[in-house]
Amino acid sequence: MPPGATDSPCAPGAAVLPGGGGTKAGAGPEVVPPAATTTLTAPPPPRTGRRAHARVKARAGRGFLARAAAVTAGLTAAGAVLGLLRDQILAGYFGAGAETDAFLVAWTVPEFASTLLIEDAMALILIPAFSRALARRSGSLFGDPVRELVRGTLPRLVLSVGIVAAALIAAAPAVVSLLAPGLPDPGLAVDCVRLTATCVLTFALVGYCSAALRAHHVFLPPAAIYVAYNVGIIGTMVLLRGAWGVRSAAAGVAVGGVLMVLVQAPALLRELRARPVPSREPEALVAEGGGAGRLVVVGLIAPVVVFSLVRQSQTLIERFLAAPLPAGAISHLNYAQKIAQLPMILSLMLCTVSFPVVARALAAGDPEEARRRVERDLLLAAVVVLAGTSVVIAAAPKIVELLFQRGEFGRTDTAATAAVMRVYALGLLGQTMVGALVRCYFSAARPLWYPAAAMGLGLAATAAAGVPGARAWGAVGIAAANALGITLTAVLLLCGAHRQTVPVRPGRLGEGLLRLTLAAASATGAAWLCSMAIGPPAAAVAVAGLVTGGVFLVFIACAATAPEIPPLPHTALRRRRTDHARPHRAAPSAAEASPVGEASPVGGDVPLDRGHR
Repeated sequence: MPPGATDSPCAPGAAVLPGGGGTKAGAGPEVVPPAATTTLTAPPPPRTGRRAHARVKARAGRGFLARAAAVTAGLTAAGAVLGLLRDQILAGYFGAGAETDAFLVAWTVPEFASTLLIEDAMALILIPAFSRALARRSGSLFGDPVRELVRGTLPRLVLSVGIVAAALIAAAPAVVSLLAPGLPDPGLAVDCVRLTATCVLTFALVGYCSAALRAHHVFLPPAAIYVAYNVGIIGTMVLLRGAWGVRSAAAGVAVGGVLMVLVQAPALLRELRARPVPSREPEALVAEGGGAGRLVVVGLIAPVVVFSLVRQSQTLIERFLAAPLPAGAISHLNYAQKIAQLPMILSLMLCTVSFPVVARALAAGDPEEARRRVERDLLLAAVVVLAGTSVVIAAAPKIVELLFQRGEFGRTDTAATAAVMRVYALGLLGQTMVGALVRCYFSAARPLWYPAAAMGLGLAATAAAGVPGARAWGAVGIAAANALGITLTAVLLLCGAHRQTVPVRPGRLGEGLLRLTLAAASATGAAWLCSMAIGPPAAAVAVAGLVTGGVFLVFIACAATAPEIPPLPHTALRRRRTDHARPHRAAPSAAEASPVGEASPVGGDVPLDRGHR
């Protein structure tokens, strides 16, 4: 958090210009010598009170950030579990036919909206803006920069996204024709699109509140948004299924978006009211340097927006290619992805929890420590996702039967979904590497277009392979094209990562990933043979998991001396010994002691994908 209101880094008699739009991230306020300025008579700084000071101090500690990371990981996992329950209810109520296909076409709207308005783009624009406003708040003598930022941005955001939502509702028939030509029931899809289009407005408010709260170091409400979202969808489906059919799921998206806003709005209002507002600041000081800062932010965020759009376009290609196929193809792809992505969610959660360590190392000017941490995290994430991939491939029919085979979802749907899931799982390592490696690029405070270009090449490969694949093998061919495209993107990002802020070594990482892939192949074969001999699906999945875990433990134990494979059981112990071995360490630097959200550069907080949105 920023220093207290009574702390001043300036010399006596100097006038402070709190605009700071043209300064570098993390720099202090601009100090102008007294000779070049006119003396300003101002009231004393406002007192924030003991409770507010204690809250600020508590949020600056490392222990608080560790607890916040743990809470975020737990609530993210809870949201993913509820997302899986949501899909189970959807499959049980409506199966995998024309109705579900129509809803999943409309589901494209919240998928895109969540990526742009909640995660990547909105967070990277607003978190730095609120961080700068908070830094100015401690030295501002006339007004509250945070409230000025809200007054200047929130009405414009609501107006612009409201117009987009209204246009999307009006153009729903054209949207359906563009996304899924040849859909069996386009009228139902149009109704669902009009219901889900409301999330464009609510998701924008959700993203705004999330960015503002995280900049204030309030993490609990933003972490709970997907729990509220899935609760809204599930409850609406249960209540309105009889009267509205699959439209109840689309209405649940609208209800869930409202609940996401309500979860965060009270906390944001408390933060905005935490500091009394004195008289307004002179307009000349407020306007100083603002335009340049906005141009810098736009230049930094454009590559991130393009990367996110191109990455999310993989889903568009899949549904476009699957629309002419027999009814249920889109549903089989959707259910297969939701199950197969669970290992990826767990692996990326590991990177999310450890990312503050990387950010602190970069802020302290130690890229070598950041590189070691990133390489270790990439390999640990690969262990998790490859172990999950082995279980998914080995026991795919049993997993689908256990989770979805009930109600309208029959044995034929189970077999089709399992076949797609096995092929789709081949790209999970690539999905994980893309999500983890992209932070090595966007942690630099400069625009980088290489990730978007790499993602574009991967998307082109998906489209080129998907057209003949869909004709020859249907949904399985589309899943294979997806795996090919995302793997190509991961390889390109890995090859170019050594030139970035975190200079990882592609050769060492590639060798470690190859060894882990061979271990995963062995685990898959052993788990497949064992699960085939067991009838009950729950027992078969449990045995496959135990066999896979055993194979990976043996492999890691044998490879513990190899520098490319981190010895998992000793990682935490080694860090604990290191911490206890330095009882008389010097006081941390300003970069180390400052919170991650303020010390890291603009592009350092790239949120990760969530599989069950």
